[in-house]
Amino acid sequence: MSNTPFTTVPSCLPRHVAIIMDGNGRWAERRGKIRVEGHRAGAKSVRAVVEAAAELKLDRLTLFAFSDENWQRPKMEVEAIMLLLTEYIAKEKKELKKNNIKLTVIGDLSRLAANRHKAIQETIEFLSGGTGLNLTLAISYSGRAELQRAMTRFAKACEDGRMTSKELSADTVHEFLDDPTMNDPDLLIRTSGELRLSNFMLWQMAYTELYFTDVLWPDFRSQDFLKALSQFAERDRRYGKLREMPVLEIGRLASPIGTIDA
Repeated sequence: MSNTPFTTVPSCLPRHVAIIMDGNGRWAERRGKIRVEGHRAGAKSVRAVVEAAAELKLDRLTLFAFSDENWQRPKMEVEAIMLLLTEYIAKEKKELKKNNIKLTVIGDLSRLAANRHKAIQETIEFLSGGTGLNLTLAISYSGRAELQRAMTRFAKACEDGRMTSKELSADTVHEFLDDPTMNDPDLLIRTSGELRLSNFMLWQMAYTELYFTDVLWPDFRSQDFLKALSQFAERDRRYGKLREMPVLEIGRLASPIGTIDA
């Protein structure tokens, strides 16, 4: 892993960044290439962003690699994406281990071919000792489907006598998600200019800061990543509460004529 030359690092970094890696197909089409070549080019951006996140010592980086809805794409494209995904994991796992990176996966892996499912699980085990960046891949993932799985798990726990319906709370829902150890993303980045969540981590995104860029994913590099982090550092995150105000400002709000009585 190379040392990314960040010249200006934001003073306030997010702990967890999630990315919707969008624009691979358009990148290829604009160059007269088949869509698969866009996905192949996007792997270079994955490597660049993972390196940057690790060097900045972020806690977690979650990448939306393949959605439930993506299964509806042409079979040839789906097969190509899955092949590229497993190739990337196999090629990078030694480098990831060398850099103390842990791999986790969220989504419905039961839909993957048995050999690919096995390869992913073996890589997860291979990297299980990592204590640095937690690289999370969302594969065959849908935010709504994850919530359905969480409710099914909770219902089963109730049937088994391990839980009761009265214990259902926001914290309980979190415990039954695909990865209950995951902290909510502080920042979501979406490339290619699209302005939507696309069914990604709907429960976890309640107070996530959103950052959209027109840059297509295969062109996204560490400097683009740092730009998003820099904008995040300028955000005022209040979580529905008022920001803390200086005493003078509080006094002005409390006074009916807008000034503090002498």
